[in-house]
Amino acid sequence: MPVTSLSRPLYHLGLVAVLAGASLAAQARETTGDASAQIRRTSFGVPHILAKDERGLGYGIGYAYAQDNLCLLADEVLTVNGERSRFFGGQGKTVDQRDNLSSDVFFTWLNTPAAVDGFLQAQPVAVRALLEGYASGYNRALVERRAQGLPAECGSGEWLRPISSRDLAKLTRRLLAEGGVGQFAEALAGATPPQLAAQQPVQDYRGALARQARFAAERGSNAVAVGAERSASGRGLLLANPHFPWIGGLRFYQMQLTIPGQLDVMGAALPGLPVINIGFNQHLAWTHTVDTSKHFTLYRLQLDAKDPTRYLLDGQSLPMQRQAVTVTVKGEDGTLGQVERTVYLSKFGPVVQWPGRLDWDRQAAYSLRDANLDNTRVLQQWYQINRAHSVQALQASVTQLQGIPWVNTLATDDTGQALYLNQSVVPYVDQALLEQCGNPKAPGGLVVLDGSRSACQWKVDAQAAQPGIFPARLLPSLARRDFVQHANDSAWMANPAQPLTGFSPVVSQADQPLGMRSRFALQRLQGRDKLAASDLQYMVFDDEVYLASLLMPDLLQWCKGAAADVKGVCDSLQAWNGKADLDSGIGLIHFGNILEALAAHPESWRVPFDPADPLHTPRGLAVEQAAVGQLLREAALASQQAVGASGVAADQRWGQIQQAADGTPVPGGPQELGVYNAMVSVPVGAGKRLVVSGSSYLQLVTFTAQGPQAQGLLAFSLSSEAASAHAGDQTRAFSAKRLAPIPFTETQIKADPQYRHYVISERDTGPVVSTQ
Repeated sequence: MPVTSLSRPLYHLGLVAVLAGASLAAQARETTGDASAQIRRTSFGVPHILAKDERGLGYGIGYAYAQDNLCLLADEVLTVNGERSRFFGGQGKTVDQRDNLSSDVFFTWLNTPAAVDGFLQAQPVAVRALLEGYASGYNRALVERRAQGLPAECGSGEWLRPISSRDLAKLTRRLLAEGGVGQFAEALAGATPPQLAAQQPVQDYRGALARQARFAAERGSNAVAVGAERSASGRGLLLANPHFPWIGGLRFYQMQLTIPGQLDVMGAALPGLPVINIGFNQHLAWTHTVDTSKHFTLYRLQLDAKDPTRYLLDGQSLPMQRQAVTVTVKGEDGTLGQVERTVYLSKFGPVVQWPGRLDWDRQAAYSLRDANLDNTRVLQQWYQINRAHSVQALQASVTQLQGIPWVNTLATDDTGQALYLNQSVVPYVDQALLEQCGNPKAPGGLVVLDGSRSACQWKVDAQAAQPGIFPARLLPSLARRDFVQHANDSAWMANPAQPLTGFSPVVSQADQPLGMRSRFALQRLQGRDKLAASDLQYMVFDDEVYLASLLMPDLLQWCKGAAADVKGVCDSLQAWNGKADLDSGIGLIHFGNILEALAAHPESWRVPFDPADPLHTPRGLAVEQAAVGQLLREAALASQQAVGASGVAADQRWGQIQQAADGTPVPGGPQELGVYNAMVSVPVGAGKRLVVSGSSYLQLVTFTAQGPQAQGLLAFSLSSEAASAHAGDQTRAFSAKRLAPIPFTETQIKADPQYRHYVISERDTGPVVSTQ
């Protein structure tokens, strides 16, 4: 059973408070009249939005966001409406390098009018008002920016249009699908019965497979919540270090939202969301990390021998449903045409086809069921967290709503309680159901259940927020007064003093090797008695390559007897400082290449993984073994060739190689090497790598007797528009490892040296005048 040290009386008090708040929100009157908001901007252009109600608050959010990221949101709206091919052709690419036609087929299927209507109708009055206000504020900014001249990122601008709350609902549904069916867009769009397969163009799934493999790396995170026993302040202390994309629809936006007497929260939000996803208020600070739980399962369908579009369920032959999807496509000559596809569905969900992994032949096909497609509670969940004033209230909210899609939650408060929750939307597939219905030989860690028996459907619990998901009581939670941490492993070692075990493998697995970031964090956290914000900041900005501390002594020992043809690699390793900072030499690259080659050979470890000692195993390289020595030699030679071919010079520094789009050098490195400041960068030319994901919104919150004291940065800066004054200012501060104070109180906001203020309202559509 889940372990928690929260006392029952406190827990129920929190639950009562949340339910009361939810009831008040449900009874709130429909907002009438014109929306209005005050927008106060501080250093780096960060907006602090003040309004009297939710519609006005949404109006301010949409307006401010469009001032900084108009084209980004417009592009994402185009994507989730399945309209990219209409303007850019079917062979063009989305931001995440998916072909437009597959993307359009997928989103046209996902965001049907009925699905979007159902999502909106399920929203409380307050959330609908936020969405409507957001759309109205964005549309006002669109009119103003057209008159001023659109940013270069918008291109011709012919594809820009006003948006509605329906578009924002579609963006939210895309976010929900990210942890499940969204990873199978090509497999859904290309699924074809075997008798028709020859008539369809052959799909290339290599890019899709690579994106799926990168999902955790590009959406990972670090988090530490410190309680009163270990905090130097005697109150809560939180590090939020999400590793999210620097481009596209998951690019965070920093802002503060205030409705006097109801809401006052600071943090970061994803595009199109009128709530704070990661942040803090007067009493509570929280963050998220991508979890290892499964949010979907596949079902292997046993097909009718007479017809591969029929499947057997409990011995009865059932027809697959067919959903016609039509996409408008711009041809090479500029004319518009129609492409029609059919999406096939079983009772479990859409059929997906992935040659070599999930084949659709005359015997079997695979259907995918995604738990988050029925999650209409996600925005309400975050809005309740925004208003929660303790970890007990936060946990009560999550227990009630279960709206967190595919992330863990870590939080602390001003009383010094620290909390870890692995309570997201997870299919109710327990160990018994897995043993009865699962396929242990399923590829790539996928959960594949038997689709020929209705007994293999997800279990239903009356206490769960939606049918077919685990109730909160059966999911991991841990409340402590010392600390909890997470870095994208299972729930097992959130705190080694109290391991979380006994859960379904679909939720969390114990006795598995920890990632190197988790081991690094636990080493640092257990190495000090009291922890201050500076200690947590140093965990990120030290840029230590933790894996180097485990392997470099053996690697350098091997180098002493290595052949002359790898001397250049060995010299670079010897000279390397063991970090991924701006001054690190190319030994970092060689080390990463060598370890990537060894990853497929776990026998190379000197000391293998021991479940009884997960914090210290595996470790060391068995360089005394001839086979390991040969692997190292081959890897060193391959790395030498690869580095030379990439155009990297022997004397180059990491900061000259890994950079932001504007050329700002960016510290940090691959998370698989144990770099806490994890970065994903891709080659973009001779000797250059462009950061596409990694440390994004960095937030450190210390609770004191005077309230929260916060500092942080948005690593890629506030605006995605190159001409903006705020396109690279925070990135340069991040490069220099300088966190900035985050203004929160009225006094702090108005004392900011870059403070400026303006008021907008739907009634007044004249030019906005900014005042100091």
